[in-house]
Amino acid sequence: MADLTVQRGLEDVVALESSLTFIDGKGGRLIYRGYDIRDLAAHSTFEEVAYLLWYGRLPTRAQLDELRHRLAALRALPPGLLQILDELPPDSSPMDVLRTAVSALALLEPAESQPGASSIGGALRLTAVLPSILGYIQRRRSSKLLPSIPPELSHAAYVLAALSDRPIDPLDEGALDVALILHADHELNASTFAARVTASTLSDLYSAITSAVGTLKGPLHGGANERVMELLDEIRTPDRAEEVVKARLARHERIMGFGHRVYKVEDPRATILRDWAHRVGTAKGDLSYFERLRKVEEVVHREKGLYPNVDLYSGAVYTLLGIPKDLFTPIFAVSRVAGWTAHVLEEYQDLRLIRPMANYVGPTDLSYVPIDARA
Repeated sequence: MADLTVQRGLEDVVALESSLTFIDGKGGRLIYRGYDIRDLAAHSTFEEVAYLLWYGRLPTRAQLDELRHRLAALRALPPGLLQILDELPPDSSPMDVLRTAVSALALLEPAESQPGASSIGGALRLTAVLPSILGYIQRRRSSKLLPSIPPELSHAAYVLAALSDRPIDPLDEGALDVALILHADHELNASTFAARVTASTLSDLYSAITSAVGTLKGPLHGGANERVMELLDEIRTPDRAEEVVKARLARHERIMGFGHRVYKVEDPRATILRDWAHRVGTAKGDLSYFERLRKVEEVVHREKGLYPNVDLYSGAVYTLLGIPKDLFTPIFAVSRVAGWTAHVLEEYQDLRLIRPMANYVGPTDLSYVPIDARA
């Protein structure tokens, strides 16, 4: 009622305890299970980070090899799922297809999705199979058959191979691997919270991840890097950045890729991806995206005092890797599924139904009027 304090968007509300991820918004640090994201991005792999999130420790070499073998063995799409996806309209949104596929897998693989500690099997399965679903989407709309991909490929290399017929360049593989690490988890963002709310009802893992995918689809959560690339298309050359950005600001439009609910300084993921955008652009002889983004950074910081977030450079990196724009958000899901599933597993361990309150602001004393007497 009127005496309750409402925190719109649950800003600064502490909803639960977690040992997965810590964000130091003032210091510009992101920590997975105690490890700084800078160290993980410089020395680790996505598979190591996924293991860390799921099991709470970095793997030994033997444990990492076993995880890679398990992921490779779980990549194939079941015939029943292919049949379902083949019935969808060919022009369906990739995020709609991804959401449908995850939901359908719950019917096809019920044993993997049951709530509880045993759901780690479902976590591995979803992490392994999401790139295959993206590959299916890309191949279907280009009328190409899914390629035969060597099982020994890393997760990042497999994602690239599923989307393209080109040989995998080691630098491209390294760039995507880092991007997957940086997007693997980010505390209680909207999609992760949605997954935990679903899991708190003791629903199954696949339902929780379906909730997360549906939440990520919203343009206020996923898709910001697509908007960044649209801005760069409008700018065309670095010398037009100031004119275009100022015009948008004058119309009170938001410049995507800047500012963050938690970070009060530069997002450390943006710092890392800026370097990779330069490295990949240099290798490919195309620094046009990087140069435009640097100019946009300069203008936005001067005019609004805002710092870059992870979305500013991720789209440029993905574009340089040949990933279509409408697959940027699905690629986000390919990475974040490791974090989503880790949060769901954590929720199952300390189960309490998530049920916040609302401050009611409507009437309380209306008298019922029979239907024939209503105006």
